[in-house]
This record gives sequence, structure tokens and C-alpha cells, in this order.
Amino acid sequence: MAESTTRDLVALTSGMFEVPGGTAWSQGAVVDTFTAFYAPDVVWESVGLGTTFKGLEASREFLGDWMARFEDYEIDIEEIEDLGNGVVFVKSGHAGRPIGSPAHVRLPREVLVNVFVWERGLITHVVSSGDTPEARVGAERL
Repeated sequence: MAESTTRDLVALTSGMFEVPGGTAWSQGAVVDTFTAFYAPDVVWESVGLGTTFKGLEASREFLGDWMARFEDYEIDIEEIEDLGNGVVFVKSGHAGRPIGSPAHVRLPREVLVNVFVWERGLITHVVSSGDTPEARVGAERL
């Protein structure tokens, strides 16, 4: 893969995690931003939940339902790496305040790994899991 393509995939993937100005992660605009490059037949595997979502609409519904549980939600990228062959590895921290909770109540920060497989300019496969050595090995296998 050419160097400029590598940089583009990292930039595109990183951009998915940027919250549009004036919105919160729990708002619908973020789901639009996060899924803007998903293929119509994308497959999202959620290892932690033990389930798979097939198709863009199912992925968008899952993300929308997840984000709707929070008054605010924060994601910060700790690591992002192009593993070659269209595979991008992202390690990120997640924290939030459930709807209806007092301002001082927040879920503990959780570190997650997402692996995105890009083909022909679109994401065709997502694998989401906890931050484990197996997650990185699985990403490198893709």
C-alpha cells in the first residue's frame, strides 16, 4: 500500500472519531459521522457483546441505541495504526454519564479496540473488542 494511501486511511479513520462542532457523542449527528464511510453491507462484530450486526442500517441502529443511553459520552484515541492491506487498528478510551444520573456520576473509563477493514474506499468490516493482546493479534490476522 502506498504511503499516501496509508496516511489517508489513518486520517479518514481518525476523522470518524471527531465530534462535529456543537454536538455530543450521544447525538445522531455523531452516528452519521462515524458511519459515513461504512459500506451498505458492512459487518460489525462486537466481541464483548457476542453479537454481529450486518449491514449499514443495523450498525447505525446499534450505535444510535448505544449513544442514546448517555447524557454525554467521550472517546479519545490512544493509538491508531495502519496495519496494511486496508486494516486500521484503533485503541480508544470511552467514558460517559448515563441519562438521568447526577453530574458527578460517570461510568469508569473503558479502553476498547476497533479494527476497521477498508476496501475500495469504504469500511466493510468492523471488529470491536476490549483491549487485550488477542485483539491486536486478531487485527494483524485480518
